[in-house]
Amino acid sequence: MASPQMRLKILPGVRCLFDKPVQVKVEGLAPHKRVQLTSRLVDDRGATFKASALFKADDTGLVDIGRAPSLGGSYTGVEPMGLFWAMAPETPHSKLLKKSVLSPTVVEIEALCGETGEVLASEANERGYMTEGMRRVPVREGRIRGVLFVPPGKGTFPGIVDLYTFGGRLTEPRASLLANKGFVVLALAYIDYKDLPKKPQKLDLEYFEEAVTFLRKRPEVGGPGIGIISISHSGGVALAMSSFLPGISATVCINGCSANVVIPLHYRDTVLPPLQPVMENVKVTDSGILNVRDALPDPYSEKNRASLIPIERASCRFLFAASEDDRNWNSVLFAERAAAALRGHGREHVEVVTYPGAGHFLEVPHTPHCPSGFHAAVGAEVEFGGEPKAHAEAQLDLWERVQEFFKSHLDGEGA
Repeated sequence: MASPQMRLKILPGVRCLFDKPVQVKVEGLAPHKRVQLTSRLVDDRGATFKASALFKADDTGLVDIGRAPSLGGSYTGVEPMGLFWAMAPETPHSKLLKKSVLSPTVVEIEALCGETGEVLASEANERGYMTEGMRRVPVREGRIRGVLFVPPGKGTFPGIVDLYTFGGRLTEPRASLLANKGFVVLALAYIDYKDLPKKPQKLDLEYFEEAVTFLRKRPEVGGPGIGIISISHSGGVALAMSSFLPGISATVCINGCSANVVIPLHYRDTVLPPLQPVMENVKVTDSGILNVRDALPDPYSEKNRASLIPIERASCRFLFAASEDDRNWNSVLFAERAAAALRGHGREHVEVVTYPGAGHFLEVPHTPHCPSGFHAAVGAEVEFGGEPKAHAEAQLDLWERVQEFFKSHLDGEGA
């Protein structure tokens, strides 16, 4: 049995920002005792995510998961944040949802007796999104809908527009956590949010131009240009913004497509038709969901070039991140072809980073991996790919790269 002094500790404290690592320890166990640690969270949709790992206490009765290997469960080996990134949904094809960043994501951790399953100790880790003094400002300015995050402190900060996925409506976690690093971030909705159309017939790039102008005019934002961070469908939007709009200095495109997809994109007299999928290339997996990775045809073939975003017009710096096991589409091919197009026109300020074993949704660090889920454009459940450990490592690496990229290429007193 555990000693009366047995405790489960989360260090440096039970409260932290979502992207920060913590240390999980169990003290006061009998020497060499087997103990199972479990983690559990319930997201804003009510979906439950869980992980577990089996450990053996050392000679002093201590389990430190930053040093002790997991002997089995959701992961094996030494993984200090394994109980977080290895969480999987109880209901298949669920993606972690966080609607409001005003409240933390609470991860409950329990230590159970390895033999009987008796709960020996428990603690909760409150993983927040906003530092003290940060302002969250709902934006309803002209046509623009979104939320602005302003870091604490005086002076000006670099500005960033944060675009999420086609079915993401408005997603605040990445924007708020990025603002903690010293940026003013506008989480910009563009579909199915407030009074924005649920099924638009076209995307109007002038809407995004209004957002860029709005952000650049904010007194908290320094110049001369702003940044864009995007993922999935919004990657194409970000490339179009960079190609057509002034005032963009640095663009991050995560697992995006170098052509316009889903619906027509309009800017003044220019119309980019969507790249049409080849339905014969859609496969049904053994589990009954779809694999759409090869559904899109080559956008660089002559018959599809009208859908290509004229990225050679862009003058900003680019960071392309592409997952090698992305099954939403061939992100690596799109990133490499876009970079080649830029370099072919003398634009050398482009970086491409690829991640073996990672899937489509590269989120902020320690976010549970989403290997499959509902695809808003397809209207069905699809594979998104990836292996949990490789995906977690990719998220960690990319988060640091994104911060360094923006700090290097966006000027501002707060950078």
